[in-house]
Amino acid sequence: MNENFDYIVVGAGSAGSVLADRLSADGRYSVCILEAGPGGDSFTIRTPGAFAAHMFLKKYNWAFNARPDQKLRDGEPLFTPRGKGLGGSSSINGMLYVRGQKEDYDEWEALGNEGWGYREMLPYFIKSEHHETLSGTPYHGKGGNLHISAPETAEYPMSEAFVDAARQAGFPCNSDFNGANQEGVGYFHLNIKNGRRFGAADAYLKPAMTRQNLTVFTDAQAKKVVFEGKRSVAVELRHKGRDRVLRANREIILSGGAINSPQLLQLSGIGDRDILENLGIRGLHELPGVGKNLQEHVDACVLAPSVSLVVQ
Repeated sequence: MNENFDYIVVGAGSAGSVLADRLSADGRYSVCILEAGPGGDSFTIRTPGAFAAHMFLKKYNWAFNARPDQKLRDGEPLFTPRGKGLGGSSSINGMLYVRGQKEDYDEWEALGNEGWGYREMLPYFIKSEHHETLSGTPYHGKGGNLHISAPETAEYPMSEAFVDAARQAGFPCNSDFNGANQEGVGYFHLNIKNGRRFGAADAYLKPAMTRQNLTVFTDAQAKKVVFEGKRSVAVELRHKGRDRVLRANREIILSGGAINSPQLLQLSGIGDRDILENLGIRGLHELPGVGKNLQEHVDACVLAPSVSLVVQ
């Protein structure tokens, strides 16, 4: 079995699926993508109405618990679901298709990341899309990998009542949160195609898996990035119960998400040296910010009684 590749991508989630497709597209480079979760999918992944089941199924969910925060819920740990398997969190999320706000990307650029402003990013958002109803408009694309649909609003009387109440309260209506602005109330666009979830693995990774130069390892937990001097050259992993080392000729790309990628950097000796050495990890590069300053919004459900029975 080949243990040497041009590119190794760690994590077959939303970003890793795109990387595997793009890097292997012209056939020049050998690409390997590692995924700690299982291959394939399930009825509950494919079925939009069953997505909540994966909040509790650890086969497809890392199901992290954040350290207790005394300011929230009497200091209880906060449940933090993250996708595990091909497609990552795009295989267990609520299928809402929402870009960041213009200001998010412009701030990235202002911090020194040239080329990451909204004006430069928008053409790539458009390129990635095939929008069922807004294809060819200034903010949406046609023929891209990612299928986007819009809900039939008449099917959801409770939601229509909510939107109407918000309108009466003075909130602006917004039919496209991925358009010129994000303010207002309305319906989200969805990563659904023909009534089924259409995540990153469906859009990018699975079509690419027929290529001879792309290798996908599932049940493959990366344990450490190996360095020779300052250059990363290999990944140590546990694959189907066996320890292995895969070498990269060109690059190793960490795409494990906001929690797993910093963890792998720390396990590899990159981070706050004091923290690492207290855990018995030899520090290779002092980078104190690794594993810190994670910011996430809280998802809260609101329940209210209804004066009449409405089936949604």
